[in-house]
Amino acid sequence: MLRQRLRPQTSRAGGGAPAPDPGAASPSGPLAAAPSRLLTWLGRLGAPAAAFAVFQALLGILPESLAGEVARYCVAATAGAGVGAVVWLAAALVHARGGAGSRPRVPAVAPSRVGPLPELMDGAYAALRRGLSVIEVPGRGPLTGWPHSLAESDPPVHPTAFGTAYGLHLLLDIAPLDGRIRVGEVAETLWRLRLPGGGWAARSQGSGARPEVSAIVLGALARAGADPRLLQSEVRSCEALLDPEHDAPGLANTYVVTNVLRGLLRAAPGSAALEGLREVLVNGATADPVRGNHRCWGAALATGRGNPAPSAVHTARAVVALDRAAQVLGEDERQRAVREEGLRWLLAGGAADLENCQEDVRRPGREDPLHQELLSVRHFASAWVARALMTDGARRTAADGAGPTAWEAQLTAAVERVSGMQQGGVWRWDDGPMGHPVWMAYQGLSVLRRHALMVHRP
Repeated sequence: MLRQRLRPQTSRAGGGAPAPDPGAASPSGPLAAAPSRLLTWLGRLGAPAAAFAVFQALLGILPESLAGEVARYCVAATAGAGVGAVVWLAAALVHARGGAGSRPRVPAVAPSRVGPLPELMDGAYAALRRGLSVIEVPGRGPLTGWPHSLAESDPPVHPTAFGTAYGLHLLLDIAPLDGRIRVGEVAETLWRLRLPGGGWAARSQGSGARPEVSAIVLGALARAGADPRLLQSEVRSCEALLDPEHDAPGLANTYVVTNVLRGLLRAAPGSAALEGLREVLVNGATADPVRGNHRCWGAALATGRGNPAPSAVHTARAVVALDRAAQVLGEDERQRAVREEGLRWLLAGGAADLENCQEDVRRPGREDPLHQELLSVRHFASAWVARALMTDGARRTAADGAGPTAWEAQLTAAVERVSGMQQGGVWRWDDGPMGHPVWMAYQGLSVLRRHALMVHRP
């Protein structure tokens, strides 16, 4: 359940969008419109009328000495047909241009008020280098990676699977020009952090693998170019963890299901488990009577036990996962309808909830079912909302009438909140030693990077 709502720690966001030049000439003024009006007027005459007029005119002015009466008629007819064709094509062009202007347009996106993206990426890379933990572990060899937070590495702390996987994602996004952090060493560390029985887990989850962590690690390894044969073996182990008899609480949790779905789409797009996971997520949506009965998601899926109360961050997570699944697997009418309703729920006001929140994922303990295993999850709400609103499906939903103005306003608000929570490319959850999570830096930078690509106009 969601147990805490946190105020975001903000820092100053510099810069601003340039104001339009009021003296700039408009390309749609009277002079630019004159050719269109002329072509429209000619088009109304009709191509046959224009052709006949040219034919009659030429027939009257061509000399009778032009090789006889037949030649005069042929030249006049040919010229008339040519002019008629030109007029018809011009009128068709004007009509097509007018029709294109009346179609729904994908709304443009306003630039966010954030510093130059290369500077943020340089700052994030510097933070990755400062936070990198390199240690030698007997029986495992050298480990090169990150713990949970970028502020934990002094003195060197044992890298975790979760922190190292997101550090690898962030490193691949930054694509540094130097080799001070080697992707191969980080990827090899993830393999060395694999549990004895296969798979990966968070620090608080004990010695047994959990699918939500295993899928995140597999997705990072796939991006880094890991051997497909090694990946396939671990993918099968991850799929085996999805048995309802083995992990019913996990399969009833939106965070767990969306994590596994996104991770397997990266690591094993042909996995047989993907369709089943998507169905679990689609069936777990719940209608919200407050916002037009649009379907949305809560911390718990509506088909399981727990709290399915509507939540912006969980709806955004579900929309992102379903959008990626649609790109890889395709989707039927029902699946598309549920995904689009989630977007409409966000556009109807759900996306205005940008407060970070914290959730506890509870499972019975492996050794003693009377004791609970606890995974504390922190949600970067504005980043997830921004990611959902930047999906291709969101842009199409807005263009189809769900609200281009609301879409742009809510996306801008979410991106500005994301940019306001960083300083020098480092995102801050709070001021404690765990206050600069690696995953938060990755999510924040990926949002700003995606937004910069959307607003760029070559």
